[in-house]
Amino acid sequence: MDTQFKKGVMDLCVLSILEKEDYYGYKLVQKISKDIAISEGTLYPILRRLKKEELLQTYLAESKEGPSRKYYSLTKKGKMKSKELNLGWKEFTIKVNKILK
Repeated sequence: MDTQFKKGVMDLCVLSILEKEDYYGYKLVQKISKDIAISEGTLYPILRRLKKEELLQTYLAESKEGPSRKYYSLTKKGKMKSKELNLGWKEFTIKVNKILK
């Protein structure tokens, strides 16, 4: 997949996934990587920016496998942004698919 395509939709992917469940960074990379190749080096700056924009919040939770993990969850503002981006994406893909036909 083209890098510019990925860059444009990564916020949407992260917010959509976190709307369903809280994740720690590495697990979020694994979840996204099932469908779209992404590295931790790409994801963590996105998470920091989304947190700075107050779309995400973090909390620590103990882990059975080692040290505590930092989990990411959506704020109220993040949930609203996720819905907005999802709607925009649906409208956009309908129009693009219309052009491609």
